[in-house]
Amino acid sequence: MAHLLGAERIRLEYPTRVIFDDVTVGIGEGDRIGVVGRNGDGKSSLLRILAGRQQPDSGQVTMRRGTTLGMLDQSDVLPSEQTIREAVVGDRAEHEWAGDARIRDVLAGLLGDLDFDATIGSLSGGQRRRVSLAALLSRDWDLVLLDEPTNHLDVEGVAWLAEHLKRRWSANSGGLVVVTHDRWFLDEVSSSTWEVHDRVIEPFEGGYAAYVLQRVERDRQAAAIESKRQNLMRKELAWLRRGAPARTSKPKFRIDAANELIENEPPVRDAVSLQRMAVSRLGKNVVDLLDAGVTYPVPAGAGGAAGEAAGGERVILRDIEWRIAPGERTGILGVNGAGKSTLLGLVSGAVQPTSGRVKFGKTVKIGVLDQRLAELEAISGDKVREVIGRYRTAYRVGDQELSPGQLLERLGFPTAQLSTPVRDLSGGQKRRLQLLLVLLDEPNVLILDEPTNDLDTDMLAAMEDLLDSWPGTLLVVSHDRYLLERVTDQQFAVLDARLRHLPGGVEEYLKIRRDQQSGSGSGSAGTGSGSSGSAGASGSGGVAGAVAASSLAGAERRAAEKELAAITRRLAKVDELVRAQHTAFAEHDQSDYEGLGTLQTQLATLEAESAELEERWLGLSEQLEG
Repeated sequence: MAHLLGAERIRLEYPTRVIFDDVTVGIGEGDRIGVVGRNGDGKSSLLRILAGRQQPDSGQVTMRRGTTLGMLDQSDVLPSEQTIREAVVGDRAEHEWAGDARIRDVLAGLLGDLDFDATIGSLSGGQRRRVSLAALLSRDWDLVLLDEPTNHLDVEGVAWLAEHLKRRWSANSGGLVVVTHDRWFLDEVSSSTWEVHDRVIEPFEGGYAAYVLQRVERDRQAAAIESKRQNLMRKELAWLRRGAPARTSKPKFRIDAANELIENEPPVRDAVSLQRMAVSRLGKNVVDLLDAGVTYPVPAGAGGAAGEAAGGERVILRDIEWRIAPGERTGILGVNGAGKSTLLGLVSGAVQPTSGRVKFGKTVKIGVLDQRLAELEAISGDKVREVIGRYRTAYRVGDQELSPGQLLERLGFPTAQLSTPVRDLSGGQKRRLQLLLVLLDEPNVLILDEPTNDLDTDMLAAMEDLLDSWPGTLLVVSHDRYLLERVTDQQFAVLDARLRHLPGGVEEYLKIRRDQQSGSGSGSAGTGSGSSGSAGASGSGGVAGAVAASSLAGAERRAAEKELAAITRRLAKVDELVRAQHTAFAEHDQSDYEGLGTLQTQLATLEAESAELEERWLGLSEQLEG
């Protein structure tokens, strides 16, 4: 395996702590590396050092001559006056970038809802982040470093990005290093894992599931030191083996060893006991949404948007019939703007229905963990100890009674931090304190809106462990697929302003969305964009419209759009085959002229097919634009 980049004897020290001490790592052709570790342990610093954007205090980074490296940094800043077009494709002529299957795939996958000629300054933070990612992925790199690339991507976007990265290079070429807290994504794209902890980088074979197994083995060997972490990771491994059929089929860790480790591990949740406790706390009635709907008036002159009723109203939700049961654990899926937050607002009482009604049980007490930290601003000068001291002195978790301090410790707060002012906590610590304050209020219905923000993989596991023993009704909105599958027992989706049950879970939702997009002729527009489906389909000025806008009508239009989508998929496949053929050329015995001739013939056939497909693609695009 050819060497791409290496870091030798790296040391990085800040005034208050040492981040790395004598660390040596290497990246070779074909490496797909996921980086995990606690927040603050140096994951982002590692990527910046490898990319040459930050200098270590000692040691050196070397890169193979001619290697090209691209990096997505969390602090990437694009010029505000630049347009999306300039940021992504530069000054290349349209026929050049539009004829590139990879660029078309990136545009459709990340920017389908955006106006290609909009300036960067007019975009939200999440949209700017997606433009930065698109600009990186639309270019050729031997080595790609990604720091939290799934931020601001919905479930579809994360799935698209994983698929894109898996087919971006052939099996033994290119290199990828990715830092993310999205564990499903880690398992999909990484073939090895680096854990950053205690000044070192510890390598593991395989993706996240394999890393969990090896870490359990490591923790077992050091049980006296890490008994708490051992138990938590055993529970995580038990869920991976028992509760996620899609993962158990992957040969990413030794099944026999995993089964032996979890032989005496109880199920992740005692569903019967939790259900019984939930009924005793809530009674039989929780919250019933009865034919509920929400519409908003559209201001004068703002008509024509998808989902707008003839009477000048925008329909957010319609005909919602949902009887929430005691002990129900439900995940809610949907693109941004689909109405998920409005749905949660109906359940919590923060939003009033404009049609139908919402009926609340007499004993219902709702707690909401939202995406904002506004409630902590009023207590920013108070110490953590003082804040939790205002609540109850004991809290029951399952069969255990814990003090608030013990709960904080369970959520990763060391004792020393009890005296820290709230304003001095990190983003992840504030998020955990926010969750604790919600739980200390002892709600029996808990609503979590994107609870994974600012949390690393260890803290996510700790939070999930706490929620496993929480006896109440749990409703979760999250783009973190792993979390949804881990803490909920069923999933619903907000689609076309209605609520739809998903017996097949996240996979069924992604299939429905693919079918919707294929049927509407918008290709992959909107996938991963974090926008409502209507925005991707109706915006003729969007990026998808720049390459596949339509003025044809009826069956002719649908046929052209269907053919365009099929050609796009085939072009991506042909491009992948061409790259594989070039790799075969490089690895083939150069003295075998007959074999080289066969490879050349095969390559010429693929290139001819690619040229023919691109010509047809451009012809269809011109028809649709006309």
